[in-house]
Amino acid sequence: MASYELIPFQRFDEVNIIAAIEQQASLLNVGFWVTDPNGVIEWPAVRQLGGTADFLWQHTCFELFIGIRDYDEYLEINLSPSQLWQCYGFEEYRYPEIMPPRKSNGAEIVELKRTHYGLSATLDVSQFLATHRVSIHQIFIGICAVLKTTKGEKFYALQHSTPHADFHNKRDWLHQI
Repeated sequence: MASYELIPFQRFDEVNIIAAIEQQASLLNVGFWVTDPNGVIEWPAVRQLGGTADFLWQHTCFELFIGIRDYDEYLEINLSPSQLWQCYGFEEYRYPEIMPPRKSNGAEIVELKRTHYGLSATLDVSQFLATHRVSIHQIFIGICAVLKTTKGEKFYALQHSTPHADFHNKRDWLHQI
């Protein structure tokens, strides 16, 4: 299992996020451990039935971006602590430019739950792999978080290589299977 400390786009010492990810066949297990000693994060209410919803990034939300080496297409997966989720498909960088983005069946949630430490999820990406006829070892992943806090919106990722927070930037998708 690989683990990473996510880095805030602008310095913000009040919250620390550790993300861990492991792969088993076409399944990705991911966990986000959040340290928030002053309680500044605004957590959405848990929805016991889960399901899908759009615009989850407008609230505290954890995200995965899944791309394939030498392909423009990629997935954006939103994982809300409310236990709602969504998967979007892009043909290339932020395209098509519609809101909400185009839904994709490239990934399915096997399990998504809010935990006492943050969030855990298991995703099946077999459809994405089959559609593109690639092995899971050809994908790379961006791991990110949008936090709504009492001190404003905060953006966390593996790294930030542009002058503004941009989770769609493939240069910042550092995890490889």
